[in-house]
Amino acid sequence: MFTNKSIDFIYYPFTKELDNTANKKFEDLEERNISNDTFDELLKSLGREVLKEKTPSLQELEQTLQEVIKKKEKNDKFKQENNFKDTDELNVSSDSTIKSNLPIVTHLIRKGYLKNSQKWLSSKGFVNIGEKILQDILKELKKGDFGIHESKNFGYGSLLLDTTKKYEMGDDIRLINIPNSLLNSIHRLARENGKVEIPIQLDIEDFEEYETIQEVRISIVYCIDLSSTMRYSTLYGDLSRIEAAKRALWSLYILHKKYFPSDIINIIGFGALASKIDPPDIPYLKTFEPGVDFLHYTNYQAALRLAKKMLQKNSVENKRIVLITDGHPSACFIDNEKEQQKILSQRPYSHFYIPDKNTINSIKKSHEMNLDIHSGRLVYLCYRYRQVDQFIGERTIIEAKKCYKKGIQIDTIMISEENSMLSYVNEMEKYVKGRSYYINPDSIDKMLLTDYINNKKKIIHSQDNF
Repeated sequence: MFTNKSIDFIYYPFTKELDNTANKKFEDLEERNISNDTFDELLKSLGREVLKEKTPSLQELEQTLQEVIKKKEKNDKFKQENNFKDTDELNVSSDSTIKSNLPIVTHLIRKGYLKNSQKWLSSKGFVNIGEKILQDILKELKKGDFGIHESKNFGYGSLLLDTTKKYEMGDDIRLINIPNSLLNSIHRLARENGKVEIPIQLDIEDFEEYETIQEVRISIVYCIDLSSTMRYSTLYGDLSRIEAAKRALWSLYILHKKYFPSDIINIIGFGALASKIDPPDIPYLKTFEPGVDFLHYTNYQAALRLAKKMLQKNSVENKRIVLITDGHPSACFIDNEKEQQKILSQRPYSHFYIPDKNTINSIKKSHEMNLDIHSGRLVYLCYRYRQVDQFIGERTIIEAKKCYKKGIQIDTIMISEENSMLSYVNEMEKYVKGRSYYINPDSIDKMLLTDYINNKKKIIHSQDNF
């Protein structure tokens, strides 16, 4: 470890033992006292950095955070010199960040937001940064477009409320509010007789019951395209397509956990094959590299098959798949040799791919993904510019129909600047009575949030019969 006086942080090697020894190593250093505004800027910067295709190391992250601090101090100094308000608070913020030599990364590790790992966001950091992203998205939405309340109707349901209503004959007696009902009887007897005698004579008119709302659960699988084209930058913002999609899913997962905890949300990442994704790994998703193997193709069928398996494992009535992609399908499974021979007879130079053990292990290590090889092993690959191979198109629609017959709704969100990609998606959705959206990548976060909430409200109202 050494101190470089030309910069404002300590450079040190990040070893596996850092988490256990950081406090001892730096206990003689002054703890940073960072203002709330500066701390918010640091968390926002962490959110931007972790979404990048190549996740920065902790050393690189330290330098980025130091730049955030310097920029904030420069802005604060400018405001002070120009007689802005709250100058006292700004002085505290600037002075406190200069005095301490404690690295910002170490400070955030101490506070529980980071951990010494390649995936350096802790669970606390994942939730807190996700909440800030969610707040930013909600602020951008027009006020009054939607609310987080599921329903204003009351009746028989599985969620018990604190409020009560008058009991009606035939209602469930287990919902009777006994204290309120007894109090109503006492008040009635006092009015009628001028006194109350024991035992108390109850009347059906005295009864009150707890109000309830219907708990409607949704099980939804978001399938995010990890094909190589998803890394392209957008024309509408600073984020690439994959970064915009990850940011949207991150905020959506936080929304789900905060306001709709009874719902079930799963994430699938897919290229030529698909894999289930743990929600905390959403920020670290990477696209598949072209040229290394054939996983960078787009196999809707792989995503649909794995999503169907996941949805069929739970008893939730309302099931839904949402495909998030920037292109049409360019791969599908070949179920038997007869299908392969049929394709070869029509297209002699066709490409087929069987993922080998080394590739599977490599992806497990580089992407930390367990590829689903049970839904199909032989993959037919055919990319055509702005066109869909006939066989791939037919097999994809057949798979979508199978999901539809199982009561699974399928919607597709196309994030691309080329609206010509939407024609095949529109055709597929006609067979499954689903919806397709064409949206700029810069707006996918707002679109996904409003779609999830509006779909939730629609399902609840469709089941309310009160």
